[in-house]
Amino acid sequence: MRIAIMGASGRVGTRLVELILANPGLELAAALVSPGSRLVGMPVAGGSIEYRPAEAAMKSHCDVMIDFSTPAASLALQADIGAKPIPMVIGTTGFTPEEDARLTASCAHRPILVSANFAHGFEAFRLAALDFARRMPDAEATVGEIYHARKKAEPSGTSRLLARQLFEARSRAMGFAAPEPSITVHREGDTVGVNEVRFDLGSAEASFTYRVHTLAAYAEGALAAARWLVSTPRPAGRYSLADSLND
Repeated sequence: MRIAIMGASGRVGTRLVELILANPGLELAAALVSPGSRLVGMPVAGGSIEYRPAEAAMKSHCDVMIDFSTPAASLALQADIGAKPIPMVIGTTGFTPEEDARLTASCAHRPILVSANFAHGFEAFRLAALDFARRMPDAEATVGEIYHARKKAEPSGTSRLLARQLFEARSRAMGFAAPEPSITVHREGDTVGVNEVRFDLGSAEASFTYRVHTLAAYAEGALAAARWLVSTPRPAGRYSLADSLND
């Protein structure tokens, strides 16, 4: 499987490149970085592939693209690709509602699997928390996160996703709008990622915690999603991580 990486110099993108180069069943088709990156023109791991910016005329001849960049770069990539039916896996977060709508519009041309968190096991954690919310809608829900000290001090895409879906699950179960879950944000050292959902039942409390030990967890999950996306020809459309687990 030939894979192009968008955001190849980022924290997760770097791990993706390393995993692809170390796997004999995978081939790095392109390592795409921002135009101002100091890596532009440099060979990747001393090989024949060079880091380069994405452009409308690019010809990476890949089976799938994996994008861990920024919302602006991600949408620019969609514009550069145009109507080409290249399958894509997107782990970029921080899209505004308007930007997300533009991303969804691109799904008319190709299959795109989008997730705020690709770490192995996160989807099961998310579904377990939502199931509890549906079964115990009266329990007040709060969302917490801990990430490395260099990350922006604002809720991550993962926390916003959890809060939104918990709100929707509780509201449907109760038949009216539930209170929106609060999100607590902490930044500590080199913490890779800790996500927590707490439910206050008054006389008792339940908590669900998911902890990522290494960045490789996100890269491995994205590669698994890419394999699913190309293992069987998928029609153009927007897919979620849950879709890949239901086959």
